[in-house]
Amino acid sequence: MIVIIDYGLGNIQAFVNVYKSLHILVKVAKVPTDLVGATKLILPGVGAFDHAMQSFNDSGMRSEVERLVLAEKIPVLGICVGMQMLANTSDEGHTQGLGWVSGKVTSFTSHVDSSHFPTPHMGWNDVVTVPDNALFKGLVDDARFYFLHSYFFECANIEESIATADYGLSFSCAVVHQNIYGVQFHPEKSHHFGVQLLKNFAEI
Repeated sequence: MIVIIDYGLGNIQAFVNVYKSLHILVKVAKVPTDLVGATKLILPGVGAFDHAMQSFNDSGMRSEVERLVLAEKIPVLGICVGMQMLANTSDEGHTQGLGWVSGKVTSFTSHVDSSHFPTPHMGWNDVVTVPDNALFKGLVDDARFYFLHSYFFECANIEESIATADYGLSFSCAVVHQNIYGVQFHPEKSHHFGVQLLKNFAEI
């Protein structure tokens, strides 16, 4: 059972629609008891880092999600700000991240010339993946995804970066640590590329 964590941020229905079209069982969790029966979790997110973390903390689901992810080792996929929340910290705010994948979130403006690469980084971009990663099965030679972000994830352990994209610099756009996955782009807005990735996650 794929469970989409709904803490008030993210295009929840888009994920539900993709999984229903694939005939994969899916439901939405708004309270801790909704997480019962989950075999996979999706943590979406949009907007500012601090607001997302505060909304997740206020949802009442964080402790149960952490138990499922860290103790039960249920696979989780963080998407967009949901990926950034996996980090330890973010330059966008002051709230601590989840710390599930070692790293920090930093801004494009501190690394690239904003006159040539304005923020947010918005639109389609090519993604270069590492070989033999289950999340990108069938996408290694043909991966394009839709992005909308001004901050990106800097991995403390570079081997945990499983895909990169270029926007003035090469940045990690997908990470993995054990059962914990994150993607910076929006698979739910990325047509057949995103459908394939969400299908792959369901099969991990």
